[in-house]
Amino acid sequence: PRSTLFPYTTLFRSTAFPNQMLGRPVLGTEDTVRALTRDDLAAHLGAYYTPDRMILAASGRIAHERVVELAQAAFPGRAAANDRPAAAPAQYRGGEHRDQRTLEQAHLTLGFEGLGYRDPDYYALAVFSTLFGGGMSSRLFQTVREDRGLVYSIYSFASSYAETGLFGIYAGTGAQEVAEVVPLVCEEFAKVAQDLEEAELARARNQLKAATLMSLESTSSRCESLARQMLVWNRPLPVAEVVARIEAVDEAAVRRVVARLLASRPTLAALGPLQGLEAMDRIARRLAA
Repeated sequence: PRSTLFPYTTLFRSTAFPNQMLGRPVLGTEDTVRALTRDDLAAHLGAYYTPDRMILAASGRIAHERVVELAQAAFPGRAAANDRPAAAPAQYRGGEHRDQRTLEQAHLTLGFEGLGYRDPDYYALAVFSTLFGGGMSSRLFQTVREDRGLVYSIYSFASSYAETGLFGIYAGTGAQEVAEVVPLVCEEFAKVAQDLEEAELARARNQLKAATLMSLESTSSRCESLARQMLVWNRPLPVAEVVARIEAVDEAAVRRVVARLLASRPTLAALGPLQGLEAMDRIARRLAA
């Protein structure tokens, strides 16, 4: 895809999963969108929007029987498609994409292959991402932004898919600070598994639990969560079970997750004034140190 059309987060995913479905921009490219016809859309709907691929979720003041009646009325006679092409499994590749531009900020996203929803370490990765870059109390925010003043924004994220995922660290910084940011992030990444303390881990677990429980106050959030859980696990997960899985994450689990992340080839997507950004092989050596 042409990098002028897509933000840096899409560049990160397309660099991690090049030339495959998961790496393509969700909205398409200028050329693919212009080429779409009504028949193309109708054929896509007929092949993929079939009952065997759909989840209907509802939350709020509802009556289950009434929702079923409405669904039956809205989707009469819809059959599963027999000629739908099978999806190819995603293959993480990693690598780098640099887009040198004259901008006020440099946007950097550095990361690794993450974990799928069904992975046993899924919640351990969520806890790690929270303590490493999930808010103002996280290591990245405190070290890179507060102590050193090198970035406008910095955070980590864990994006999970059916069988794989992405873990990334985003930083928005100035042209003069680019050279310092990535080495410092690599240093913090290497340190986290060595000097992790239970108090820091407990704070991250509590932060993640609080976010989970507060999301229950939103009916739309509940609905989206139910649909996602049905797609992934074929059942809704009780809140008590989710909280128990978060509470079960210990220091050993976090260290295991960090080791798994570092075992994959790193991915770098960078956009903006990048003159000070060091070579990818140098960055990889820092992470392997």
